Amino acid sequence: MTIPLADALRLIERRCQPLARSERIVLSRIDRRILAEDIRAPMALPSTDNSAVDGYGFRHADFGLATGCGLQLVGISAAGRPLARTVGQGEAVRILTGGVPPSGVDTIAMQEDVERVGDCIRMKGGISLHANIRRQGEDIAAGSIVFSAGRVLGPVDLALLASLGFAEVPVHGRLRVALLSTGDELVEAGGIRRPGSIYDANRPALCALLRRTGCDVTDLGIVADNRDRLGSTLKSAAAGHDAILTSAGVSAGDEDHVRSAVQSLGGLDFQGVAIKPGRPIAVGHVAGVPFFGLPGNPAATLISFLFIVRPALQRLAGAAVSPPRRHPVQADFAMTKRAGRREFIRCRLVAGENWLSARRTERDGAGILSSLSDADGLLEFDEATTEILPGDILPFIPFSELGL
Repeated sequence: MTIPLADALRLIERRCQPLARSERIVLSRIDRRILAEDIRAPMALPSTDNSAVDGYGFRHADFGLATGCGLQLVGISAAGRPLARTVGQGEAVRILTGGVPPSGVDTIAMQEDVERVGDCIRMKGGISLHANIRRQGEDIAAGSIVFSAGRVLGPVDLALLASLGFAEVPVHGRLRVALLSTGDELVEAGGIRRPGSIYDANRPALCALLRRTGCDVTDLGIVADNRDRLGSTLKSAAAGHDAILTSAGVSAGDEDHVRSAVQSLGGLDFQGVAIKPGRPIAVGHVAGVPFFGLPGNPAATLISFLFIVRPALQRLAGAAVSPPRRHPVQADFAMTKRAGRREFIRCRLVAGENWLSARRTERDGAGILSSLSDADGLLEFDEATTEILPGDILPFIPFSELGL
């Protein structure tokens, strides 16, 4: 029985619990890895007050002197070389970007706003108290949570961790996923194509998507439409992997043996989701290992992976999962659809007079791969919508939100 997408995602959320494996990895080897523990700041950032500019530091109470006869320079404070003395009344200090303001300094003037004559400076204009001083802890307070467990760490995150002194952090182990395609008609790309055969387009794309999701992939190739062979392959895959992903063979055709093979080794949680394209997806388990069976048509394969399999794998891998962000755009076409089914329409974005407009790709069948490469993302029509008219405002999901 086909279930709504929201029900499928809720079921997956309950069934897909994060794996317990974790390891400590040096920052230089981390990108897109998932944090296994909360990270607290061992120190404040910045660790001390420091100058945001190259300029001159003084007591704001001396501003009258600074615009009159001037202030006497008594030294220099540079990054890593602080001035170890107090700046008193009528005095100033040359201070460079990153330098620590000496005791007594509460304001820093940019060098462009100062006139210097020998060892004296005079302000050219007004300045507010505490100007151009970066305060200790204004970025990160000591003891605060910097990142929560489940965060997918990127380059900016690594820079922040390094600035706090972390050489390594605990991350979840990479998910091990077994991938295979089924179908007697399939041939490896580059191989000899027989009459009636087609090249396997799904597996290369799924390999790339799995790796973008942070998985280690075991490519088991193409398995023939034979229940015994499928069963043997699935059983072997379950022994050494955290998840199994198949392409094709999950419909109700005479040669679609994946469902029966899975049921003989474990079970199916659901078969069919009310989405278009991608309805025939099957989700269950093989010997306790999560199983995802995708439809064979390429566009249906990729869209069902993006909306159902990807969040499931992210949960298994320990990531904090959020729904993809939707952006309001204007449809520039009309269509009708059946109630009770969520549809994702492949669209290009074009500039409108007041809104970005979504223009439907010329061809959008479940097997039309070019419709995905020609599109910028997906326009989403919920289950209740039955008619769309030009000018209607609808949610648009860029492919960048889906890892594509």
